[in-house]
Amino acid sequence: MTLFDFPWYYAFLLAVIGNLLPVPFILFFLDSVTPFLRKVKIFDRFLTWLFERTRRRGRFIEKYERIGLVLFVAIPLPVTGAWTGSLAAVLFGLRLRHALISIFTGVLIAGVIVTCLSWFGLAIYGMWQP
Repeated sequence: MTLFDFPWYYAFLLAVIGNLLPVPFILFFLDSVTPFLRKVKIFDRFLTWLFERTRRRGRFIEKYERIGLVLFVAIPLPVTGAWTGSLAAVLFGLRLRHALISIFTGVLIAGVIVTCLSWFGLAIYGMWQP
């Protein structure tokens, strides 16, 4: 099944790669960039809000660590995913290797879920076409 002559597996691969691109930068540089950003009032307020929200929602990650991070990233809903999972991994002090593997696994699971739902939606839509 294709849409706009774009095969599903190509879209899946591009989505996974695009989702994972900022993850290493967040994991490597968040700790070193945060003190500089906190010197500017608007960034300080934003980072305080972001970190508090991530800590509140990240209790599951804190409790179950790697599997919690996989499940958190794998849920295809707003404010979950690789970027927020990277932030949570830094805030909760997960080891870099474990964080990368967990986030990669979660992104693959989320990609499979979204691809299946999209494919199913297109199939349902196609049934109603004359």
